[in-house]
Amino acid sequence: MTQEQKEIFFKEIDGLKDIINQYSPIPKSGTFNPDVLKTTILSMIDFIVKDKSEADALVQWTENTDFWTAPASTRFHGNFKCGLSLHTMKVIHQTLIFARPVFENYFESQENDTFDFTAEDLFVAAFSHDFCKTNFYGIEYRNTKDISGNWVKTPCYKTKSDNRNLGHGNESVLMLLESMPSFINRRPVLEAISRHMGFSDLSESESYNYSNFLQNPLVVLLQLADETAAQWFGC
Repeated sequence: MTQEQKEIFFKEIDGLKDIINQYSPIPKSGTFNPDVLKTTILSMIDFIVKDKSEADALVQWTENTDFWTAPASTRFHGNFKCGLSLHTMKVIHQTLIFARPVFENYFESQENDTFDFTAEDLFVAAFSHDFCKTNFYGIEYRNTKDISGNWVKTPCYKTKSDNRNLGHGNESVLMLLESMPSFINRRPVLEAISRHMGFSDLSESESYNYSNFLQNPLVVLLQLADETAAQWFGC
């Protein structure tokens, strides 16, 4: 990346962070407003996605799925209504927070001219990394005791039994390409989405050359953002 490209890169990252600061979608109290989350993410899409037809298609995709209301898991982080959009927002934020130190360090490495990235690339990777979780969970009921010791039916999320899935990251890549087909030419971004779970989502043959993907700084950045969102902030 040229010096000019780097300056634009960090300036647009700061612009995305400014949008988050404007709306404060995830207060430190731990409570959140789903409408504020949605407004923040939509504002970021409008700001950073250059192809407006793809931006419109991306927004429409979220409306045609349960992205805004789905949980992020059945038992772990975000296992509640709107957990997926909350987790996604936090991963976007973590990606932007870590972007400068990660990329400034990368620019000092011997690999510094191997990859070119834009702020749009970072946002799209973080936003779409868990698209595979849309329309993935259903509500079932289990017997639990209430405060009085009476058995009651309690709703819980379960993975739908009729799901067909090509793998966590790969499924998200396919869903992204439905609305943003131009990213078929942004392989480093697709690598980051596909490999954001690290070794935990790979077959034996895929893990054979996994270390090669770590040459891609966006793979490292997205893994860091995803893990810290879940393990440090519980969302």
